[in-house]
Amino acid sequence: MSKLRIGSGVDFHQLVEGRDFWLGGVLVPHHKGALGHSDADVLLHAICDAMLGALALGDIGVHFPDTDNTYKNIDSKILLQRTMELVAGKGYQVVNIDSTLCLQAPKIKPYVSQMQETIARILGLTIEDVSIKATTTEKLGFVGREEGVVAYATVLLEK
Repeated sequence: MSKLRIGSGVDFHQLVEGRDFWLGGVLVPHHKGALGHSDADVLLHAICDAMLGALALGDIGVHFPDTDNTYKNIDSKILLQRTMELVAGKGYQVVNIDSTLCLQAPKIKPYVSQMQETIARILGLTIEDVSIKATTTEKLGFVGREEGVVAYATVLLEK
């Protein structure tokens, strides 16, 4: 008999000049990038948190603290891989992911399939198992002013 667990994750990062903009493991051309200790990939961080949360394992700050220089500028695809290993160590695998990016710019539609492929490859899924949606905030709030980016993720795990 399989056992299912669901988790949700959210992450926020400030957008600043002079940083690369990584989303879903893909470098997205933009005049701003996300500020953070790692590469600040808000989507992968939200997915990691959802995976960890599903098993009550804390969050990425517990496992990959921004006070540890080991993780300074680390590629978040590595964090996703390590999170997957933690989940697999508990006997679970990812069934599917549903995620939403909130950003005013740039438009990410041209990059979504590459993000899906990247995430699916790391987690041993198909692209049909990785949903990535995007929305603006209609120019409202810090996202609408292009000061930051937000990602939400929901993950289903199965034992």
